[in-house]
Amino acid sequence: MIKAVIFDWGGVLIDDPSREMTRFFAGKLGCGKDILVPAISEYIGEFQTGRIAEDDMWEKICASYGLKKPASGSLWKEAVENVFKDREDVFGLVSRIKKSGCITAFLSNTEQPAMEYFYEKKYYSYFDTAVFSCAEGCAKPEPEIYNITAKRLGIEPFEAVFIDDKPENIEGAEKTGMSGILYKDFGDVVLRLRDFGLKI
Repeated sequence: MIKAVIFDWGGVLIDDPSREMTRFFAGKLGCGKDILVPAISEYIGEFQTGRIAEDDMWEKICASYGLKKPASGSLWKEAVENVFKDREDVFGLVSRIKKSGCITAFLSNTEQPAMEYFYEKKYYSYFDTAVFSCAEGCAKPEPEIYNITAKRLGIEPFEAVFIDDKPENIEGAEKTGMSGILYKDFGDVVLRLRDFGLKI
């Protein structure tokens, strides 16, 4: 029996922000996106697991590519505030799931500035728990972060369905015993959840 539905952030609860964030950073730093994609990719894993601070990341990137370090207190936070676009239908689905008696969770590979934004916007009101890679020191698709989420919900992994837009993250969840739904479109997710017995 499914007792919980766990939601990813980027590409599920919001439109995938990666392309627009890269465009935002390129505009602020005065460089091409072709530079920033590999530069950010080099550090994003450390940033999302809290092993490097944003300021240190930009310092390394700017030193490597001859760019001027951003003056913003948090360029990442500024990008999040400008780029993130909620999917109202998915947030509405979270509310319907809760009303049906099922518990909900938020699980994201994300960075400290984005986590701050999450709490400022009070998104936590939609979920029974929220788990962030930057706070846990581990990230999807590592088994540990799925198990942390299940433990905080007070359930076993096999009692949860996890929704994400990346196949490797679904595979990581399934290795712990969770069921997975790869986000393709809203209608498909609703049908799949009903297949699991949810009354939504």
